Amino acid sequence: MELVNDILSPILSVAYFLVIAHFIMSWLIRFEVLNIRQEFVGQVWYALQRILEPVYSRVRRFMPDLGGVDLSPMVVLLIIIIIGNLIR
Repeated sequence: MELVNDILSPILSVAYFLVIAHFIMSWLIRFEVLNIRQEFVGQVWYALQRILEPVYSRVRRFMPDLGGVDLSPMVVLLIIIIIGNLIR
């Protein structure tokens, strides 16, 4: 069990960081603090999109339509936290 914890803990930490970074970046882009036409911002944004969108789309299938509000990043964060607590 300790081996599973040693392997999954860093993976879950990286996943948690990526979801938080994507969430913060989406708000900064929406409020025009960041501009995705800037080369570095665009590269980071599209990389995060490619990594996280498959996970978000699976979560969205089970969630009701809330109009323009996307709660899938919050659900993914909760799942990461629950899995982290279970392996400890």
